[in-house]
Amino acid sequence: MLDLKNTALVVVDVQGKLAQLMTDREPLFANLQRMVRGANALELPVLWVEQLPDKLGATIGEIAQELGGQSPISKASFSCAGEAAFNTELEATGCRQVLLIGIETHVCVYQTAMHLLDEGLEVELVADATSSRTAANRDLAIAKMQHAGVGLTSTEMVLFELMGTATHPAFRDIQKIIK
Repeated sequence: MLDLKNTALVVVDVQGKLAQLMTDREPLFANLQRMVRGANALELPVLWVEQLPDKLGATIGEIAQELGGQSPISKASFSCAGEAAFNTELEATGCRQVLLIGIETHVCVYQTAMHLLDEGLEVELVADATSSRTAANRDLAIAKMQHAGVGLTSTEMVLFELMGTATHPAFRDIQKIIK
């Protein structure tokens, strides 16, 4: 089970025109928003990463607006863990459990998950908040990550898991977010 005080959310490369090409784009964007809103309501640390933003564009507005007050970490490596600034920020959170959301599942999300596992972190993929340009690539990446030890979860499942109880102070906010 995830521990609220030991979990960080990583938002991977939800940028520009590429984001518009994702399989099941509409539910993906809705779940990405729910996850960021939920993380904010639960006061989770959120790391926001962009792949070569000067070439791929900025994070889409629907997600960037939820990350107000934060700045993205720019990277050139496919894995977020290939960027020193990301590693420094993640280490500063003190979290040993990481939730991954974003695109593309079979490239940047996959490589990040593998590197974080190698670092001894517990990694969970929020499967309904990640996608690729093709369903086949997304599904293959999810299967490969799961085989390697990445946990699978969904937006609603993980937000309730993190709260643990209906008496959690953020319960009503989370209920509104998932509806």
